[in-house]
Amino acid sequence: MNQPVQHLNKVPEVAEKLSISEKTVWAWIGARRLAVHRIGRSVRVSDLEIERILTAGYMPALDRQ
Repeated sequence: MNQPVQHLNKVPEVAEKLSISEKTVWAWIGARRLAVHRIGRSVRVSDLEIERILTAGYMPALDRQ
């Protein structure tokens, strides 16, 4: 069965699409909150995973004072 080809996004692209910082994207990857594809030393996030995050919704962290 052939599956459609998905675009795999670099961390800066993911940060831009989700309107969060690259540091937050890396933290989510480290916490396994964001599924990734590792290609050699490269880390990529699929459009489907970005859509999953946007559909599920996410709360930005509150500012610490």
